[in-house]
Amino acid sequence: MIAFCGLACDTCPIHLATLEVDLSRQKEMRESITKIFSTQYMINILPGDIGDCDGCRGENNRLFFGCGECKVRACAKRKGLKSCAFCEEFACDNLKDLFKYDPHSKTRLEKIKSSILPDV
Repeated sequence: MIAFCGLACDTCPIHLATLEVDLSRQKEMRESITKIFSTQYMINILPGDIGDCDGCRGENNRLFFGCGECKVRACAKRKGLKSCAFCEEFACDNLKDLFKYDPHSKTRLEKIKSSILPDV
C-alpha cells in the first residue's frame, strides 16, 4: 500500500492502529502517535484526534485528517493518477516539501517511475 505521495501506508502507525482489534492496544498506539507528531512534525494532537485510516487510495473514505486535507492527494485524484510517479510534473513542490520529512517516499516514487515502460 503506497500512497499517491509515496508514503508506505502498510507501515504507517495510524493505519496499523486502525487495523488493531485490541482496543486497549489501539489506544496505546494512538497515544504513541501523538508523541511522534509532536516531536517529528511539531504538531500537537490528542489521541482522540487520530481516527481510522485505510490509506489515501482506499475506497471507503476513512482517512486520517492530515491525509484528507492533503494537497498531494487532492491533486492526484483530480488528475486521475494511481501515483504521483505517473505525473508529468513529478516531483512538484508539494512532493518536495513532503520528501524533506520522508525521503523514503521519494525513493519509492522514483522506483515506481523507473518501472514505467515507454510507449513503443
